Amino acid sequence: MLSPKHPLWLVGFRPFFALACLAGLSLPILWILILKGVLPAPAQRFSPTQWHAHEMFFGFGWAVLGGFLLTSTKNWVGVRGYHGATLMWLVAAWLLERLAMGFGGDWPAPLFLLATNLFLPGIVALLLATLIRHRATDSYRLDNGFFLVILPLFWIAKTLLLQPEHFNTGWSMTLGLFRVAFLVMFERTLTQFMRAAFTVDILRKPPLDMAIKGLAAILVFAALLPAGLAHGLELLLAVLLLGRLAFWHPLKACTRLDIGIMFLGYLAIAAQLLIDALPPPGSLGWVGTVSVHVFTFGAMGLVIPAMLIRIANGHTGRKVVFTRYDKTVLWIMILAFYLRLVGPQFASGAYLRWLDLAAACWFAAFGLLAWRYIPRLLQARVDGREH
Repeated sequence: MLSPKHPLWLVGFRPFFALACLAGLSLPILWILILKGVLPAPAQRFSPTQWHAHEMFFGFGWAVLGGFLLTSTKNWVGVRGYHGATLMWLVAAWLLERLAMGFGGDWPAPLFLLATNLFLPGIVALLLATLIRHRATDSYRLDNGFFLVILPLFWIAKTLLLQPEHFNTGWSMTLGLFRVAFLVMFERTLTQFMRAAFTVDILRKPPLDMAIKGLAAILVFAALLPAGLAHGLELLLAVLLLGRLAFWHPLKACTRLDIGIMFLGYLAIAAQLLIDALPPPGSLGWVGTVSVHVFTFGAMGLVIPAMLIRIANGHTGRKVVFTRYDKTVLWIMILAFYLRLVGPQFASGAYLRWLDLAAACWFAAFGLLAWRYIPRLLQARVDGREH
């Protein structure tokens, strides 16, 4: 057992990015094996599809989002941040939830509910405490109001996702909440990245930015709105996102893979909104669950590895440089997007084979990330700083 003073427990991104790598390489492969009947589905009160959605959003997704927010919130408000025993408790709660989701179908209902509701409410409560207690020193005080709103809603979305009769509402809310988090992150990080890499400023107009985030927050409840209204708001948000992107120097950004892939993730959010709002093409429509997977493979699958590489390097005292090894990971994830979303539209008869190949890409990419970065997450900073 590692000591609470071990480097792994110094900052939130260290244990949770390690868990994200392990979840990213294993969960898609497990899902394919379950889908094809090679492995039995978890014996649960809900369907295998619900298990898959929950584990990708609240297992993999929240390992990333939790690690990111535990690290960034302390910087936003200028405090030490949670570390040591607190991080150990959060990791134990995350692991217990994975155990319960996989093998807890026969557990007594109170035990199962406890095991699956320790991590998310716990980490959300800690994040809210940081943002509220130190609101006066928050460098993004107005903007972080969105996190104060959306973080508690994740628990409601998670609860609905695991109820068969509310599954569609649950995954729609969950995707919408991640969308808000990504849009807030894009505004902050791409402003810095473009200035540092190209000495250019991207368009930042507070009324436009707030309208985009406000619409995204409303669309968290898209499944509860009349379909016509929801589709109209999705179309409006997509138009605003694409219009703003035109002034963010996208062609210049795409000359560098590490920044261009962030723009591809941004485009994936707009694409998901358009796919959801507009009628499907042709008489047969889309092959597969395209709308949700444009987001999970596009926004999450493309952006998360790039951000993990940046943070794991920068916050361990290393230069943020994308080596050939790192770029290979990003190209593999771009290939995964093509295999999962584009390939099936042209060769639908090989649908399961496309899924096999896409899952294999996730295994390869996150396996490479784990091989390269987990050892760094376990080591002290190379610049001599504590955290």
